Amino acid sequence: MKLTANRDALLEALTQVQSVVSTKSTIPVLANVLLRADEGKLRLITTDLEVSVRTEVPAEVVTPGETTLPAKRFFSVIRELPPHAVEIEIDEKNTASIRCGTAFFKIMGLSSEDFPDVPEPESENVFTLDQGTLKHMLKCVQYATSVDETRYVLNGIYFSFQEQKLSVVATDGRRLALCEREIEFPAGQELDFVVPSKTINELLRNLDSEGQVVITAAGNQIVFDVAELHITSKLIDGTFPNYRQVIPAACEERIAFERESLLTAVRRVALVTNEQSNSIKLSFQENKVEIISSTPDVGEAREEVPVKYSGKVMNIAYNPEFLMAPLRILHTDEVYLELIDELSPGVMKSGSEFLYVIMPMRMQ
Repeated sequence: MKLTANRDALLEALTQVQSVVSTKSTIPVLANVLLRADEGKLRLITTDLEVSVRTEVPAEVVTPGETTLPAKRFFSVIRELPPHAVEIEIDEKNTASIRCGTAFFKIMGLSSEDFPDVPEPESENVFTLDQGTLKHMLKCVQYATSVDETRYVLNGIYFSFQEQKLSVVATDGRRLALCEREIEFPAGQELDFVVPSKTINELLRNLDSEGQVVITAAGNQIVFDVAELHITSKLIDGTFPNYRQVIPAACEERIAFERESLLTAVRRVALVTNEQSNSIKLSFQENKVEIISSTPDVGEAREEVPVKYSGKVMNIAYNPEFLMAPLRILHTDEVYLELIDELSPGVMKSGSEFLYVIMPMRMQ
């Protein structure tokens, strides 16, 4: 195999694919990037057997072929090269000779025969969205995914393509984030699936504010095509819980908050919480909410936020991080908190597309 490629293009491609590489795998070739050169392009593929990333760069291919090279080391070498054309030549022992300007490197690789096959599913279930739209929706819910591996089906984001609408949902059992957007797709293509958190992280790392992303679902595989980048992943097996059941159908009080003011107040009051006493109290009174924390051996804090409120006095405790998470992501000036009583779930809303259910904590 012998080729010449642009150093900057090669570096960008390696930046995109190396993030799924694990140096702790018991399978040595998984620490490598597969290089496949033919027809005027160099294709780069990495995988950890759960998530695979593929991209390609234009190349002047003298001799087609393929090999695998240590991904992290190859990336480090290319990153340090001057901005000139990079010549790569692979011998029969999978040793790469790399030349760029006056620099020369030799890197030992492994045979591509040991590299696992990466499926490229074809399906009639194809959905096209704006990258900016999908990126915003995923960021609105991602923080609510569970990290508890005993509830594996919650370790990802639920996608539901139904009734010309995409709903994305994440929950860890104590809070639930939902974002919905109307999109167009052919009738009969209704589909639900759960994408693992690792795949979501990889997708968010590469989504832009412009351009489109194409989603192809087939069996237990999902592919996200973002320009020249292709992210392939297994889907999470199992049935996602019926999230609609945990959303309160009605509320007794609906309080409007200035989003930034609420975030700032909660962040300040949370400074005197700790792992053993990680809660703050919201005390709803006439035209104000007092946000209070009191932690033994640490101290206490209190801040008042003006609101339009004329209901009964209510004291509700929340995990401050759970309360702040959506406030950091949302861009609206105003959010609404809907309440039933001191023991029922609260619902935060922003516009008609975002909804966040948060369970109260038992007050000390």
